[in-house]
Amino acid sequence: MSIIKRALGRDEIREIDRKAIEEYGIPGILLMENAGRNVAEEVEKMLLGTDRARVAIFCGKGNNGGDGFVIARHLHNKGVGVSVYLMKEVPSALSGGDASTNLQILRNMGLEIEELEKGHIEEIGKVLHNYNVIVDAIFGTGLRGEVGGPVRILIDKINEVDIPVVSVDIPSGLSCDDGVVLGTAVKATKTVTFVAAKTGFFQECGKEYTGELIVSDISVPRELIEDFYKKATI
Repeated sequence: MSIIKRALGRDEIREIDRKAIEEYGIPGILLMENAGRNVAEEVEKMLLGTDRARVAIFCGKGNNGGDGFVIARHLHNKGVGVSVYLMKEVPSALSGGDASTNLQILRNMGLEIEELEKGHIEEIGKVLHNYNVIVDAIFGTGLRGEVGGPVRILIDKINEVDIPVVSVDIPSGLSCDDGVVLGTAVKATKTVTFVAAKTGFFQECGKEYTGELIVSDISVPRELIEDFYKKATI
């Protein structure tokens, strides 16, 4: 676990990502691969000593969901039973981009992807008890508006079960910059965040929702991150 001395906001993180990709030439899909693999390793630690482990992975439509697809692949390759739940229709999720590429890989591997509609979400609470760990890859740091509709129902059901939850980069529904709960938010057991801790983790409800906080290295150049650290403090 990293020693956390500084935190960065949404715009700073986005600028770091942009520079890593455009100026340093690091493909975005490589950053996604590193992120997903690192989270998968943290989930594996939580499954030590568990026979026939099962993990539910809830994936949104953006890059956070793409991280979830990578997590599913790595856990499956380790022999973990994974169930992937997608918050949109598969065809629309295959419209291009890094997340789409990783979803297609799962399909090529023969992993079942379940599309979650409101009716399915109402039933999902009944099966969550069958899993050892839940992975929250629904929303990332870009979320600004209040969570509503079926996703709000899903998050509330995840919070109702007594099962460890790992959030990818940020608990879904938590504001990245100020730690405000945007209608509802996942209460994570562990949050594996990338590049740097987010300022919202230390404000308002941040600490209550992030659980154990791990800052994960996804191979963004150290010098790039430190340039932003010089301007920021928790």
